[in-house]
Amino acid sequence: MNENDINSLREEFAHINEKNFNGNPAFCSDGSCDLDEESDLKDYPSYTEALYAKIIAPSVSGIYISRWDIKEIALAAGDSMAIHPRKRMFELLMKYATSKETMQAVLDALEHHIEEKIAIYNELIEAFPSSSNIFQSKIDKANKVIKIFPEIIKEYF
Repeated sequence: MNENDINSLREEFAHINEKNFNGNPAFCSDGSCDLDEESDLKDYPSYTEALYAKIIAPSVSGIYISRWDIKEIALAAGDSMAIHPRKRMFELLMKYATSKETMQAVLDALEHHIEEKIAIYNELIEAFPSSSNIFQSKIDKANKVIKIFPEIIKEYF
């Protein structure tokens, strides 16, 4: 691919972005139109959907949790799980976390996983200081998610 091809591709994406995505709240890959982070967890039809929206959505949590990550989190919490679509795996993880003790184990494993991701972001900030404005917002979101874990235990158990 030469430079003209790359510039042409950039122009095409800029045109698509202007035409289709500006102002569309359903398209927020960069997190610029964050969900209402202060919404109550009780506003959702089930606690699984509420937690999925608060924890698994990268635009809210600042991190991407893959299917393999969910599998590792489940294993750390004491559950064994096969690979399925992410939402299904999270639902299975919540079915496992039916008691206060198992939910605490899941949240502890999630917290450990999130802290590992934050450490990676911090390493990137140290290696590439100009990226701090990108990664610091993700770190802040991840820390917000960790802070709601005690609320989850209190609200649901």
